[in-house]
Amino acid sequence: HPSDAGPAAAPRPAPATGKVPPAAAPAAALAGPPYLAAFGLREAPFSIAPDPRRLYLGPAHAEALAHLLHALQGSGGVVVLTGEVGAGKTTLGRAFLSQVPPGTPLACIFNPPATELELLATVVQEFGLPLPEALAGPLARRQLQDRLHHHLLACHAQGRQALLLIDEAQRLPAEVLEALRLLTNLETDERKLLQIVLIGQPELRAQLALPGLRQLDQRVVARCHLPALTPQELPAYLATRWQTAGGSAPPPFEPSALDELQRRSGGVPRRLNLLCDRALLGCWAQGRRRVDRATVRQAAREVLNPLAPTSPAAAQAWGGRGAGLLVGGLGALGLGAVLALLASRALPEAERAAGPASAASPGAAASVAAAPVQDRVPIPVPAAPPSLADWAAPTTQATLQVLDRQAWVDLLTAWGAPADTPRLRPQAG
Repeated sequence: HPSDAGPAAAPRPAPATGKVPPAAAPAAALAGPPYLAAFGLREAPFSIAPDPRRLYLGPAHAEALAHLLHALQGSGGVVVLTGEVGAGKTTLGRAFLSQVPPGTPLACIFNPPATELELLATVVQEFGLPLPEALAGPLARRQLQDRLHHHLLACHAQGRQALLLIDEAQRLPAEVLEALRLLTNLETDERKLLQIVLIGQPELRAQLALPGLRQLDQRVVARCHLPALTPQELPAYLATRWQTAGGSAPPPFEPSALDELQRRSGGVPRRLNLLCDRALLGCWAQGRRRVDRATVRQAAREVLNPLAPTSPAAAQAWGGRGAGLLVGGLGALGLGAVLALLASRALPEAERAAGPASAASPGAAASVAAAPVQDRVPIPVPAAPPSLADWAAPTTQATLQVLDRQAWVDLLTAWGAPADTPRLRPQAG
């Protein structure tokens, strides 16, 4: 209110009509990867953000989405959706939410609560209900339960099925899972008043199988699991991502690149997205139009952890015998070899900037370590193909502001683009 400002408060100047205020000027940083124009794209096709527009509906994903949508028409209960890390659970969940009919009472929890009281307070708040004045003790718990029950009864009287969706549900402690079971007890003679959807990693299935949670497990009306993509599904997945980002031609991946993508990613969509995005960047930086096996290998070296398992099955095996493998690996390789591998994967920027010449001899390495950090020196690389400038010209002006950061210079130089080209030089000012 104007009266709250007091007589000394100066009115805020109105922004000029039709002009963007200066604070909003750095929009170039949100323009996306620099290769978009070169490949005829309007958006980044392989972003790891859970954008439901990019959802690939393979057989498993389509079945899971059908179960979720059917739950809205059912008589209530619990639906469990599981999948490995990066399998697309959150993306599928958001695609489901985008198809929930308008007016559906909806509560979404993306940061799992740690206690029963926190769960009840969060659900009540998500449904738009007021919280009690005091949020502690048995009285607060009872008040929250009563408000939620009355709200769900009102929704039922209006013919609306209330929905509660919890992501990262494998992180829910047993106390909160038991509280969810109590929420499923809110019912009429015909149906449950609350439909619950739990989305989580495979550990969630193991939690529900515990003897203390068997009553909740018996209230599960549908279970869905998202497996890794098969080699046969990979081309369709890439095509879906490419087309929804504005690409009209087929994705520029050679057959050998597809094989390498499947091998390096294990069919996990998030790993695929990381590899494809970096491979496209490298392809653009080198002035090429197609991604081959070598480009995918280089991308894998830059974005993937070399010690991480590459498939869900391998991840489970690692989790089951991780300590034994670690001890055996250290015995076979030697502690020094392991440390050297880790160091080679995580060199500080100041050491990388010294260039390969500093590693010519132990004495040279010692002098570099003792010397103060100097200005960055570009790493010598072979000249880019002659066609690079012509082929990348349409993207030059659109991405100058994005590429003026030193990180872009270093990255593209490592891919083989000469550091003295105009589109890689930092802009003055």
